[in-house]
Amino acid sequence: MNNSENIVAKKAPPAIVRWLVLLFISLGMFGNYYIYDSISPLADLLVKQLKFTDSDIGLLNGIYSFPNIIMVLIGGIIIDRIGTKKSALLFSMLVLIGAFVTTIKGNIYVMASGRLIFGLGAESMIVAITTVVARWFKGKELSFAFGLNLTVARLGSFLALNSPTWGKSFYTYWQDPLFVGVGAGVISVLTLSIYYFIDKYSEKRYDLPAEGNQDKIDFKGLFKFGKSFWFISLLCVTFYSAMFPFQTFAIKFFQDAHNVTREYAGFLSSILTLSAMICTPLFGLLADYIGKRSLLMMFGSLIIIPVYLIMGYTDINLIIPMSIMGLAFSMIPAVMWPSVAIVVEPAKLGTAYGLMTMIQNIGLFGFNILVGWANDLGNASAANPSGYHLGMWVFSACGFFGLFFAFMLRRNETGGRGHGLEFGIMHRKKMKQDV
Repeated sequence: MNNSENIVAKKAPPAIVRWLVLLFISLGMFGNYYIYDSISPLADLLVKQLKFTDSDIGLLNGIYSFPNIIMVLIGGIIIDRIGTKKSALLFSMLVLIGAFVTTIKGNIYVMASGRLIFGLGAESMIVAITTVVARWFKGKELSFAFGLNLTVARLGSFLALNSPTWGKSFYTYWQDPLFVGVGAGVISVLTLSIYYFIDKYSEKRYDLPAEGNQDKIDFKGLFKFGKSFWFISLLCVTFYSAMFPFQTFAIKFFQDAHNVTREYAGFLSSILTLSAMICTPLFGLLADYIGKRSLLMMFGSLIIIPVYLIMGYTDINLIIPMSIMGLAFSMIPAVMWPSVAIVVEPAKLGTAYGLMTMIQNIGLFGFNILVGWANDLGNASAANPSGYHLGMWVFSACGFFGLFFAFMLRRNETGGRGHGLEFGIMHRKKMKQDV
């Protein structure tokens, strides 16, 4: 059989293989997300038992993002160079090591070092897995696959934020809940090891896009991405800077400003995650079908602008604003991450996701530190709940700038240089009918 016959013999991977890949990489993300959100439920124990300040707690999540100001860009280039399966497994090992170091000693410098190591692996692992989804599902159910991936990943966040309820016995000493996070890191390494062998098997038998063959690192190429990519990246940093730093302090904020228990505060914080688990795949399907991606991102940015001020200044039932935030937390990621695969060529996708995540982490590092400082400046506590107001204004401002960047993206995509971001299956069917 000659080479041309070999090429013809290779078919697209069957659906069962694609969905198995999605399952195992999503379980890898599950462990990653659990570890990230394991700090927030511990905030009051860290204050009481280790005498940490809000600035210290902000540092534990902020330092996670610090190395990724550079590392995820390097990680994206590594992914394009050696391929997704090797890089995802490598980064998952750093995740596990970081989780373990965070747990071993109740010292801010040791714990921060562990979170830094965790951050070195975690964000690059997310970039690798995001690239895997694009590789296996582009041209098929791309946004839906992204949505399902985020659903399983955020199950990790949901369980971590609700661990004071289902794992109440762990919360007598600060160290015990973090050992559960180490177990989540083991899950990441094991499931990505399984994915590694599935991908290796599939490369030999199925028609998959080539990867891991970038000959050289082209830093000049970083400045050649189009306007749409940059608007998506700026929306990404403003949106996540309004979400994740809020979750860093959310449980403590709910306890102090609204006088609820740690268990109920954890539930309130997890509404974001629960909403995303249910709705992200649905919004992915909606975007695949109708397009209109920039409009969906504009709407998601708009609805989060008032919710922080409502929570900071009123005694409203907190389920209402948190549900609105959950709607945005479902909608924007379901549309935003797949949009990059539409506006960037496949050979540069790992680098593009790395660059976008780098920009995101500049915001997460800065805003975790900024909001922790703002809370300390206002002496935020149960005795002085108004001390949280400055931080709430910061989060609302992020929502406003996200709306602006989504609007600029729509202007660019509806002009003559659009990439089809606003088109979906419905539009393509109509085009075929017109032809």
